[in-house]
Amino acid sequence: MKDLQSIFNHIQEMKKEMKTIKKEYADTLANADDHELILEELKKLKERKKQIEIRTQEQMGKRYAELEDLKDEIESEQEMLNDIAITTLMDGKTVEVVDEYQNRYEPLFAVKFRKA
Repeated sequence: MKDLQSIFNHIQEMKKEMKTIKKEYADTLANADDHELILEELKKLKERKKQIEIRTQEQMGKRYAELEDLKDEIESEQEMLNDIAITTLMDGKTVEVVDEYQNRYEPLFAVKFRKA
């Protein structure tokens, strides 16, 4: 099994290679036929889409505001759920929840590294 540092170094090397290839791709794309025209059309369509969305949100009024409030509340509750799951796991207890259909869910944890 490889050690942590060698895997980290290999990932860093692959990220550098990806960056180089992405730059080559962007340069090639910039020289492609009609690419700039299509980007302009796409920008116009996105602006039109946004205008329609804003108009629809205004038409829905309070109902749309409820949607935004629910999004915020779900995000807050999800954060609390995560904190409780980690605390429970650290206490050596089993972490599991069950939905209305008796489906069992186990937590999924991920590790990320950032500069210290």
